[in-house]
Amino acid sequence: MSVFTDPDFDDHEQVVFCSDAASGLKAVIAIHNCRRGPALGGCRMWAYGSEQDAIRDALRLSRGMTYKSAMARLPLGGGKSVVIGDPQRDKSRALLEALARAVDRLGGRYIVAEDSGTSVADMQLMRHFTPHVAGVEERVTADGVISGDPSPATAYGVLVGIRAAVKARLGRDDLAGVRIALQGVGHVGLALARRLEAAGARLWITDVRRDALSRAAHELDATVVEPDAIFGLDVDLFAPCALGAVIDDRSLPQLRAAIVAGAANNQLAEARHDAELFRRGILYAPDYVINAGGIIDIHYERTGYDHAAVKRHIEGIQDSLTEIFHRSREQQRPTGEIADRMAEELF
Repeated sequence: MSVFTDPDFDDHEQVVFCSDAASGLKAVIAIHNCRRGPALGGCRMWAYGSEQDAIRDALRLSRGMTYKSAMARLPLGGGKSVVIGDPQRDKSRALLEALARAVDRLGGRYIVAEDSGTSVADMQLMRHFTPHVAGVEERVTADGVISGDPSPATAYGVLVGIRAAVKARLGRDDLAGVRIALQGVGHVGLALARRLEAAGARLWITDVRRDALSRAAHELDATVVEPDAIFGLDVDLFAPCALGAVIDDRSLPQLRAAIVAGAANNQLAEARHDAELFRRGILYAPDYVINAGGIIDIHYERTGYDHAAVKRHIEGIQDSLTEIFHRSREQQRPTGEIADRMAEELF
């Protein structure tokens, strides 16, 4: 197992392996790039199939955070931490304390926040052991409610991005009657589904977690489908809002949607799938551009929270995507490639 020769290693500045026998902590912290500022990124806890899977996830996610912060014009770099383990079974106060102390030893180069498998409450606990934690202060979110959770801001940004994609690909100024297949109804996915339903969209939903799917089905006027069926639905837009790498050699040929736009990170299993989507005439909203609402929200928490300013900043996602779509049409190049070049000009 090698980090430097891993295809997802992208000249990362630092990769740290963390272990604590007493708590059972096994984690990877990847810092991709700090040119714009300290690396901020969430902590994902997942029962990875192998240590190599965890390393690759950390490498890919941290790189994505660099590009996300750059495209959102934030003074932040890109980093991510992953913890190997089942969050329902293996997470404990001792494990979170050990992780916080590992973050603290980096001296502020990496700032941790919540992500899949961790929560605002976890970050509030970790703050007792390191100041390098974000996403812990209660504030008025983009939904107008008091929360420390950045998920509503992420969902609002994705909604803004979906509007831009629908305008670019379907020529529509509204979402009334737009058919959307939404994969994943966790914190972000459910918040997004509520907004889409309120905007008049027709929804098909799925999730591998039956409890989350049942909760969403009870609340939404949506059609529930099995996880494997979500890709081939005759819809206008496919919104991946679960884990990454869902657009791959198996799922991509099944897609009948004209647009891929969702909240998940690293939606493409490989970079070549960007070109394949473009070849098939499917408009892809690059994930790290459309899902930047959460990190924008967290940034303002650290610098002085102003709800109106946060909302305006998140709404800038529409302008970024519109420019990406325009350049893609003009240059006849995939949208992911265009977004990467734009981001790289900024760090």
